[in-house]
Amino acid sequence: MQKKINYSENRKESYKTSKNVLKSFKHAFNGIYYVFKTSRNFKIQLVFALTSLITAFLLNISISNYFILIATIMSVLILEILNTSIESIVDLLVKKEFNSLAKISKDTSAGAVLLASMNSVIIALYIFVPKIKLLF
Repeated sequence: MQKKINYSENRKESYKTSKNVLKSFKHAFNGIYYVFKTSRNFKIQLVFALTSLITAFLLNISISNYFILIATIMSVLILEILNTSIESIVDLLVKKEFNSLAKISKDTSAGAVLLASMNSVIIALYIFVPKIKLLF
């Protein structure tokens, strides 16, 4: 019975919304930092993002293409953070037991990141190929 009471108290705490804006930002940055430290794919995506931005600078792309590139990069990173969040929730719920619905949840959230990544490659080709062609 004691365990149930502690669970209820913890649950009550988890629903609180911070009244301090700076603490809210700190929690958000902690989440981003967690994904950076624990997700290999997030690090890989950051390397590709940085490479794309450097390439964009070297190819002197237009400001509108910069905005498109940044929006595309952000969409991939946002989805990777959401994917990590979904996977963590699923793992919390199913522990180490196999569950076909958990598999669907994790696979589909990973699929969303994959589609966003494929989309980013298409956009990068659209932005970079014409500029690269002009070099030759």
